[in-house]
Amino acid sequence: MTLTSMERPQHTGGLILVVEDEPIIRDFVCEILQGEGFTTHPMENADQAMAFLEAQADQVGLLLTDIRMPGSIDGAELSNRSGDQWPQIPILVMSGHETPESSGVKHVVTFIRKPWTIGQMIDGVEKALGLDAPTLHNL
Repeated sequence: MTLTSMERPQHTGGLILVVEDEPIIRDFVCEILQGEGFTTHPMENADQAMAFLEAQADQVGLLLTDIRMPGSIDGAELSNRSGDQWPQIPILVMSGHETPESSGVKHVVTFIRKPWTIGQMIDGVEKALGLDAPTLHNL
């Protein structure tokens, strides 16, 4: 049975800031999460995400970021600055090249390795948000 958009639960607690420089991945992550009832806001680099956080951090319920991306700061630095300034915002980091530890992330974050499955993405978001009800997915 498939749920229609009207039957899907709407998650509250702020929007998910999706920071990914690859448009296809960024759009796919947003599509997956919106399909699960989350509200997303896409950003193509950490510089844009940092500016958004400085202006509207109170609206953000989760920072979901890739580690490697162009710009003056990468996802690891974004995670560190966000954790320093807004410790109430949980962080989910994804990468196919590094881990949070190897990239210098100093805060506790949830991590998923690329390539991930849809189930792993949903589980990672739920874990980061503290919604980890038992599911059929494995991280």
